[in-house]
Amino acid sequence: MAKHPTRRRLIGMASVGLAAPSLLRASPDFRLGLTPVFLDNEAVLLHRLRFALSEAIGDSVSLVQRRTYQEVVGLLLEGSVSAAWICGYPFLQHEDVLELVGVPVWRGQPLYRSCLIVQTGDAAGGLADLRGGIHAFSDPDSNSGWLVTASDLARMGETPERYFGRTFFTYGHRNVVRAVGAGLARSGSVDGYVWEALAAAEPGLVQSTRVIARSEPMGFPPFACRRDGSKTPEVRRFREALLTLRETEAGRAALGLLQLDGVVPGAVALFDPIAQRMRELGAAR
Repeated sequence: MAKHPTRRRLIGMASVGLAAPSLLRASPDFRLGLTPVFLDNEAVLLHRLRFALSEAIGDSVSLVQRRTYQEVVGLLLEGSVSAAWICGYPFLQHEDVLELVGVPVWRGQPLYRSCLIVQTGDAAGGLADLRGGIHAFSDPDSNSGWLVTASDLARMGETPERYFGRTFFTYGHRNVVRAVGAGLARSGSVDGYVWEALAAAEPGLVQSTRVIARSEPMGFPPFACRRDGSKTPEVRRFREALLTLRETEAGRAALGLLQLDGVVPGAVALFDPIAQRMRELGAAR
């Protein structure tokens, strides 16, 4: 039975060091923390993202990837990375020491939804039909990959441990889709952006799954930094680089691979639905 530690996952590979030679300097790299989201081992995407940010910042950028949100957020909290692309759930868990740098825009809004998926041939119509089955979660600190389903069950007076026959964490939304599609789990909790992005980029991967429920819109997984470092020159340049990505050819190429429209400053209020679910889950324990 999966247990809930405290904290998530983003693109693929451990650390990527593909910088334009003209941008390499003697000064330390800007270190951006990432967790694998949906394009595992996608070297092209990582190279495009790193190049676009390096070009905009005027310094080389190191992409520091870890397997879970707990690990990435830990790097951010201890100052081992200057910023990180995380999830709204761990951002709110550490809101007292973290600050928004930017929020990606997907399909015209800085919002996304959590999805509940099953195999295409499964007759389930919603969470109420999944009692006793095996369920795949993404990460214990993922909003879409854990919190939404856990709080939905809390509203039913249930917990994942009691409701499902067995649960496990895949540490990657792509892996949730794989697990459900292969029949390793009857159902799964997945990032709606990831499921839709995979449907467009790799339809063969999602064709054996279908969405049976979607959450309310919530703030898209944000870029964040430590509050005490938000005014440093390097973080200011990084923020500006994010907000102007769509204005450069390299930035548009990276955004295109990510299937994103751009990045906006965002506001903490975008994550109010997540905060509400955190309160409900806490009250139910």
